[in-house]
Amino acid sequence: MSVWTVIGAVLWVLLYSGIAIQLLWSRKDPDLRAVWLLLFALFPPIAPVIYLLVGINYRRQCVRERLHGRTVSYFQRSVTPRMKAAYFSDDALEHVPERYRPLARLLLSCGEGNKVYEGNSFEVITSGLRKRELLLEDIRRAKQYIHIEYFRFGNDKAGREVRDLLYQKAAEGVQVRFLNNNLVGRQIPRSYFRDMPKHGVEMLPYTHIRYGLRTFLMRINRQNHRKIVIIDGKVAYTGGMNLNDNYFYRWRDTHLRIEGPVIARLQVAFIANWFSCGGKLSHPLPFYMDIPESGGDGPLKNKTLQIVTDACENPWPTTQLGYEWILQNARDYLYIQTPYFVPPPSFLQALQGAALRGVDVRVMLPRRVDTPLVGPANRSYYKECMEAGVRIYERHGAFIHSKTLVCDDSLCIVGASNLDMRSFVLNNEVNTFIYDTETAQQCKEIFLMDQNESTQIHLEEWLRERRWYESFFSRFMRLFYRML
Repeated sequence: MSVWTVIGAVLWVLLYSGIAIQLLWSRKDPDLRAVWLLLFALFPPIAPVIYLLVGINYRRQCVRERLHGRTVSYFQRSVTPRMKAAYFSDDALEHVPERYRPLARLLLSCGEGNKVYEGNSFEVITSGLRKRELLLEDIRRAKQYIHIEYFRFGNDKAGREVRDLLYQKAAEGVQVRFLNNNLVGRQIPRSYFRDMPKHGVEMLPYTHIRYGLRTFLMRINRQNHRKIVIIDGKVAYTGGMNLNDNYFYRWRDTHLRIEGPVIARLQVAFIANWFSCGGKLSHPLPFYMDIPESGGDGPLKNKTLQIVTDACENPWPTTQLGYEWILQNARDYLYIQTPYFVPPPSFLQALQGAALRGVDVRVMLPRRVDTPLVGPANRSYYKECMEAGVRIYERHGAFIHSKTLVCDDSLCIVGASNLDMRSFVLNNEVNTFIYDTETAQQCKEIFLMDQNESTQIHLEEWLRERRWYESFFSRFMRLFYRML
């Protein structure tokens, strides 16, 4: 045995022991520590590597400052009084119903950019074909710039259609910036994205070793799950739909097309991520913050919105805190749609508490999940939800990817976040909180239409038909709820 082999073995034992001791003394919740210690016992050769990649908590202010210090500095140098009022003031809180002002202040306290904007118009999109129609037409009308960041961007009919149109607009002199969540698209040929700069599209990968080893390691497991398009500061898209054939032609999902001052929030979110990847802007910041002070001609007009962004480097799990506040304060009903339901204990308890105090709580999931391991994990929560009175629905037919919540005919959320720890703690997310009765009633009708294509799961029948190995596998997958 060589000297280097001995040295390597000693270093590995020290690393293994150090992480194990750190886990025993850490403040992580006991369930998570138990999972990691189990992994260390079962897979000692690779467990330390996995822990270094996905086990470290990056919700630290120093990480945020390092990633976004350039953005903060740039804003401090470039901000105008009008921009300051548009982005940092809380003057629109008075337009939030008094009942929800504590929620709006909570979200604002978690991130000063999560301010409330009034006077917006938008359309709730529930069809991929409708999004395709609107998005392609808005891209064709672009005159100055197009900013895009997506979790998934396909090398298929839908992806190539949007890509080719972006090439056309870039050739016309429109600035096109595309932030690519590159690790998710690993199966797509590199040339697909590498050719974009040749056609005038500024493309940056979200995860790359050139951003530094620490950032690279952090982003391997903490992906950019946002879906954002901003066109000339006049129209924006955000919600659950990515850009590929599944979302345009096959799946059922929910998205928003927005006009109005709230676009400023999406713009800043995009620029912050763009800068964190080394990107540059060709014009001074005020050029990109020239957002209309009132909404356009969307079907839902003059509405109060709060767009909330979340990321692993933020000090607080903003989305999770917002959802749990709503669960704890709902009065009449809560209708929730999500494809992935692997919630943290505090969320599950808040959901059960709402049902136990008489709120009509309904959770809709797909019957068949596109990710095989998540389906059993979803179902591991059915029993304790139904025992508390939560009504579980499984939608058949097209896979439902929608991530929405509607509460008491007065509040709804349309966003990118799933109800799992990956969305609450790890990924970059963006969600739109809508304080409006008309929109809430529309989202309620959408839920009830989907409910007509769903089957309610009943506790007694569920327990009778559930096979023991299905229950075992579901409970086993639940051990890894923080990693799914």
